[in-house]
Amino acid sequence: MRRHLFASVAVIALFAVFDGVASAQAQDAGATSQDPPAAADQAPAAAQQAPVDSGGNLPEVKVIQQQAKPKPVKQAQKKPKVQPQPAPQPVVEAAPQAPVETSTSEVPPSNVKMSPFGASSIPVEKVPAAVSQVTATDFKRDETVIPQEALQARVPGIIVGDLQGNQFQTNVQYRGFEASPVNGVAQGLAVYQNGTRINEAFGDTVNWDFLPSNAINNITVMSGNPIFGLNALGGAINIEMKDGFNYQGAEVDTRFGSFGRKQVSTQAGQQVGNFGIYGAFEAINDDGFRDFSDAEVRRGYLDLGFKNAWSEFHFNFTGADNHVGVTAAAPEELLAERGWDRTFTSPQTSDNTLQLYQLNGTVKATDTLSISGNAYYRKFKQKHVDGNIAEAEECDNAPGLLCIEDGLAFANPATPGVNPDGTINFDPTAHYGSIDRTSQDADSWGIALQATDKSRLFGYRNQFTVGTSYDHGRVGYTANSELGIFQPRFVVGGTGIKFVAPPDDDDCPVPVEPGEECGSDDVTPRNLTTTNDYFGAYFLNTTDLTDRLALTVGGRFNYAQIKIKNNTDSEELEALNGTNTYNRFNPMAGLTYQLAPGLSLYGGYSEANRAPTPAEIACSDPALPCIIESFLTADPPLKQVVSRTVELGIRGEQGLGWTGDRLNWSLGVFRTLNTDDILSVADATSNGRGYFLNAGDTLRQGVEASVEYRSRRLYAYANYTYLDATFRDSIQLSSPDNPHAVVCDGAEDPLDDDAPHCVNVRPGDTLPGTPRHRFKVGFDYWLTQKWKFGSDLVALSSQFFTGDEGNQDSPLPGFARLNLHTSYDITDNIQIYGLFENVFDRRYGLYGTYYNAELANVGGAADTPPIEFEEPDEGGRQRSITPAIPFAAYGGVKVKF
Repeated sequence: MRRHLFASVAVIALFAVFDGVASAQAQDAGATSQDPPAAADQAPAAAQQAPVDSGGNLPEVKVIQQQAKPKPVKQAQKKPKVQPQPAPQPVVEAAPQAPVETSTSEVPPSNVKMSPFGASSIPVEKVPAAVSQVTATDFKRDETVIPQEALQARVPGIIVGDLQGNQFQTNVQYRGFEASPVNGVAQGLAVYQNGTRINEAFGDTVNWDFLPSNAINNITVMSGNPIFGLNALGGAINIEMKDGFNYQGAEVDTRFGSFGRKQVSTQAGQQVGNFGIYGAFEAINDDGFRDFSDAEVRRGYLDLGFKNAWSEFHFNFTGADNHVGVTAAAPEELLAERGWDRTFTSPQTSDNTLQLYQLNGTVKATDTLSISGNAYYRKFKQKHVDGNIAEAEECDNAPGLLCIEDGLAFANPATPGVNPDGTINFDPTAHYGSIDRTSQDADSWGIALQATDKSRLFGYRNQFTVGTSYDHGRVGYTANSELGIFQPRFVVGGTGIKFVAPPDDDDCPVPVEPGEECGSDDVTPRNLTTTNDYFGAYFLNTTDLTDRLALTVGGRFNYAQIKIKNNTDSEELEALNGTNTYNRFNPMAGLTYQLAPGLSLYGGYSEANRAPTPAEIACSDPALPCIIESFLTADPPLKQVVSRTVELGIRGEQGLGWTGDRLNWSLGVFRTLNTDDILSVADATSNGRGYFLNAGDTLRQGVEASVEYRSRRLYAYANYTYLDATFRDSIQLSSPDNPHAVVCDGAEDPLDDDAPHCVNVRPGDTLPGTPRHRFKVGFDYWLTQKWKFGSDLVALSSQFFTGDEGNQDSPLPGFARLNLHTSYDITDNIQIYGLFENVFDRRYGLYGTYYNAELANVGGAADTPPIEFEEPDEGGRQRSITPAIPFAAYGGVKVKF
């Protein structure tokens, strides 16, 4: 019901925008879908003056051209009309009036925001760090609806990882730092949308499936800038959405294709005088190529704006209601013997909903001083269902009864199948599993203020920015586990028997041995409330010491207070209660030097910090492990992570003759040292459970290179990253399912078959999941004035499995994937296109980890026909991977108004 209501509201809003667009188009009957919108000619003079630089919604001439590029054949017939700009940037010359011009030749904005919002932009050649920008044109190149895929193609150092087995909820990894939707992944990137931090309150996760791809105006990825606050260890990703000032027109895009893909995307924007309105909506249904990997995505965006010569304000809303099947990794033997579409334990689903309301604006107080503000409210809900194998067996001390995790299992006596004393009878014919359920109900709000002054400092050109922010988050978190029975295809069917906390030892229905407990707390339901309070204050100053040399200095003070309250009656879980406080000042400094027009050097040093999340703090006791994403336990204090980054580089932007061809390129080196890095590790004795710990120092260093070429008919790019991501300390980490693991130091009985197993990590060992070589290349070519063809290649080297931090096992092999895309303009308003993914149908893994073959055989016995996995003493490798999507083809029709 709520999906239909959400879709109805979005469609009604879009029809209102369509009506305004149609009225404006009727006044210019000669305009085509590729011509500049007529509304730009009808705006009053005040609305056509230079817009105030006010953050994520600020229009510039080049952005308007990006959304309404003239078609090649029309370029010579009708000169585009543009709004006057008092101080055009060098990028304007990248729009030559050539006989043939393509929509792929858009030059990224030449200014970069140095803070999440407001009038903090400086020219890219003055940024003392690596910067990459992805524009709306990059999304249109291959018609991707996955923002992560566009980032992977265009940004050196970024790759997409897939822990969950669904393309809508993949990880973005930049230089070995993650922005992931999965709790349990160490988050090392700060992500902003229109000036609002969108790392979720509970685990700093990032839900990329909430972003309507057609509503994204541009994305900036920047390293080495602590102004973006907590989590900016490896850098920051700043997403700016479209509005009615930088997009005019309307578009409907429908698509069908492999694995049941059906989708429709709509967007429309209009400027009327000093007001602008923009709306976008995407509805996507996909069955997925694996069992139970279907996705139903509904997401939309609406922006209402006002601007005049001295101010600009925007109110916007982002909404989403998504269901995603997260099929995760599967044993290599299962994929090889039963098919690439097989999954390992189901159901595994996530239901995510979002409401994000934002208000931001900038006022030009004087000719040099701008005041900006940003306020938001965010409502996020998530329900996660996870079918698992379970350590269920007949109790040694109570024959005929069921034990879980070596402890007596208890449930509500009123539940059918449960004994009056709460115990559960053991069925020797059953193949037991479990269904773990978690939920988050998060309310977040925040406010930020910023001032930017561009007055000269002692006669030098100067820009000074100072700001402050406050973010508050409150999360209600619950988790419980239900006894399940394995069915064919590793599906875990529910029994309705939900585990509860065991009674006190004195009330235990069976005798309790000295030193033992009546039951297991590992499956006890959790109910807790977490509260986050984050405060930040920052400054940033850029001074032109000479016409060529610019100095940037700044810093940010971060304060984080995290409270956790247990809402259950369990005395064991009272240890969850507590308050943790972290604070730090992070400095930055850098220089840029312009060697020649369009050629500059940069160098900088910066620090950043990440406070442990509530999920990490509440699951950091090795004595009480928890299921990552599920159960939380006591909270020994974790230290905050601090990163120190040094980088040097050179970048260039040159025109190549009178034809308007352009060449952009960059080359840089970087080194980031993390102190007290936080890792999640598997528990040595309890299957499927783990905990977080500070694992000493880790280092990420390497080289990045990129080149981009634009001509009248050809657009081409290539980028390469060499990444050396390593541990810097000797440490022993639990890894119970790695066949190469050894008995942990300090084990009570090293000769016991159930003794805990660990891997020994040495300085220089490579971090799992970090390919050393990353290469991307692609092009678009206009075969005719109406027909375009292009391709994109991603190639990654091998990576070590999660759980093989000691690098003793053979790594997950690298891969190369080729995608193709083509489009044909039937008329000025109608375009057909085709997309082809993994053209050579390569079979490879995107992520690797380990599983327990002995327990997996319980589920395997229920499959049809049964399947048996080899255990390590039989030569089994216990390796599981997330399989990549095989060959897929999609076709669509795009109509513009």
